[in-house]
Parts: sequence; structure tokens; C-alpha cells
Amino acid sequence: MQGSMRQGAEGPEIWLRGPVTDAVEPTRWPEPAGGEPDHAAVGPRRFAWVATHGGAGTTTLAAVFGGHDAGRNWPRPDQGEPGSVLLVGRTHAAGLDAVSHTLDTFRRGEAPPGLDLDAVVLVADAPGRLPRPLAQRVKEIDSMIDVYQVPWIPAWRIGDLTSAPPRETAALARLTGAARLP
Repeated sequence: MQGSMRQGAEGPEIWLRGPVTDAVEPTRWPEPAGGEPDHAAVGPRRFAWVATHGGAGTTTLAAVFGGHDAGRNWPRPDQGEPGSVLLVGRTHAAGLDAVSHTLDTFRRGEAPPGLDLDAVVLVADAPGRLPRPLAQRVKEIDSMIDVYQVPWIPAWRIGDLTSAPPRETAALARLTGAARLP
């Protein structure tokens, strides 16, 4: 195959594969009457925090990032609850076991119908780095689904949720559409 370069008014040099033709005008779609483009209204992202075990942190995460706190129950989309699920677990061994068990439930198709598993959120169970065996388990979970980690936040432990989340949670804030981005 041959490649050829073109320089256009639109931008820098690019490589094209195949035959090169004259510049093609972009397709112009007609606008609806009134001159204003018809944009679909997009509401805030709807999701549910689902705890894989007691004390996982769904209530705190819902308070900080928004969303529906489903606790240890499955959300019920047929009753107006969000069908988008963020599984939550702590980073201790029992928490990671619970996350793995719940992931298996989804994998086997045993989760209630109408639910979409979006990601796993792992909340630090202690300050500092994870011990190697736990870090390896997190890596295994991350190989199956997107994992967002929330670091140990001392203020949250005493119930102070007023400050902005730390910068380590920026990706989670983007995922959830949280108003208070770090």
C-alpha cells in the first residue's frame, strides 16, 4: 500500500491510505425550523452505589459524589431507581472477597435484570499502601472491570464530608458527574 501526504487549510500534514481524491465537503445536515439546532436534553448521570459488604462506604460516597445509595440491596429500575451500578467494597481481604463474589454474580447472569455494572469502587480500609497480596487482588479485579480507588480520608472517618474530595478521586468524580471536582 502506498501512503500519500496532503497539506490542507484544515490542519497539519496527515498520511492517507489508498487513493487521494479532491477535498470533500462535509455533509451539512438541515437544521430544524426556527434555526436552532435540535439538541437532546441530557440529564444528570443516574447510578446506584451498591455495597458488597457492610461498612463498604456507599452512604459516604453517595453524600460526596451524589447518586443513589442502595446499601446492600440491588437497585430496582422498575421502581425508578437507577440501573447503572457502581459496586463498592473496602480494600481489606474480606472486602475484596465480597467484591469478587458480587462480580461472579454478574458474570453468571444472576444479577437482577435491568442492571448494568459500570465499575468497582474500592475504598481504602487504612492509610498507606496496600500490602502486596491485597494489591495483587486489586490488580486481578482491575483486569475484569474498571476499578476506581478512594484513598483513606481521615476527615470522612469522623463524618466531615464538607471539603472537596482529594485529587486521587478526580476520575471517580468525572465518572459520577460530581459537582465538586477535586
